[in-house]
Amino acid sequence: MTMPASKITGVGMYVPDNVVTNEDLTKIMDTTNEWIVERTGIKERRFFEEGKDTVSSMAVAATEMALERAGKKPEDIDFIVFATLSSDYNFPGSGVLLQRKLPFRNIGAIDIRTQCSGFIYALSVADQFIKSGMYKTILVVGSEVQSNVFELTDRGRNLSVIFGDGAGAVVLEATNETNKGILTTKLHSDGKFAEELYLEHPGSRRKVRFSPDMMEKGELLPYMNGKLVFMNALKYFPEVVREALAEVNLKESDIDLFIPHQANARITQAVQKELNFPDEKVVSNIDRYGNTTAASIPIALCEAWQDGRIKEGDLIALAAFGSGFLWASALIRW
Repeated sequence: MTMPASKITGVGMYVPDNVVTNEDLTKIMDTTNEWIVERTGIKERRFFEEGKDTVSSMAVAATEMALERAGKKPEDIDFIVFATLSSDYNFPGSGVLLQRKLPFRNIGAIDIRTQCSGFIYALSVADQFIKSGMYKTILVVGSEVQSNVFELTDRGRNLSVIFGDGAGAVVLEATNETNKGILTTKLHSDGKFAEELYLEHPGSRRKVRFSPDMMEKGELLPYMNGKLVFMNALKYFPEVVREALAEVNLKESDIDLFIPHQANARITQAVQKELNFPDEKVVSNIDRYGNTTAASIPIALCEAWQDGRIKEGDLIALAAFGSGFLWASALIRW
């Protein structure tokens, strides 16, 4: 019996209406547009509106778009895989909140917490469910609200200027078409660097999860060793793409479009140079949205499809690196 493959049949996205430019940030912290653009490539990002946008509500908007494009209804979905580091609640996860907001059946929903690599990990999990025959149609979502995690002050500026909010979704369906859909996914981690990009509190390691002292010391803010993250990203992005290509006996020149996690424009440019991709083969939208973590790849994928940059039969490479450290890739024959 031939094992089914997984094919993306619909893509969707949502970003908040609230556009925050670099000039807006210069009014509340000691920074400049030039400093931000030079180090990150970001010119603006979207921040959620309290009372309107949540991780799950943004996921609903992206899902509705993906379903419409796939010609599906919520009742057609067999399972939800939801990638986020910023769930609406500490528990339960946002997958079940999405499930209750649309007329889904009482299907299963799991949250994937692998940060910047979250969407590819979620895509891989969904792919395995379909290949096993357990499910035929799965919704894969990446959604984040991060603008309220960072301190918009001089103390927090190195990180707060980078991140934004948004959501992306795809409908993944079983197919028996030859050489179509997800060809392979590669997932990796190295936990010895966990504390080099992390948010420690409020966690479960201390008896008191939250205290005014933690707030005063800035222990409730994320920490990133930017130089170490940058160096490792430059190593693992190309490596994990080449690993995927080797498995399916393809080479870098076979890739029609490269969609990396939108972490930093300088990282994307360096990886592009290493893999010898011309500009027309690389998707970059970090200048408009910043780093939206688990949402960045599905948003970029959706925009590339909308712009006509993805055609039937194209080979699409996805890759991500981030907190954990975790890194991943996926090869998709559209």
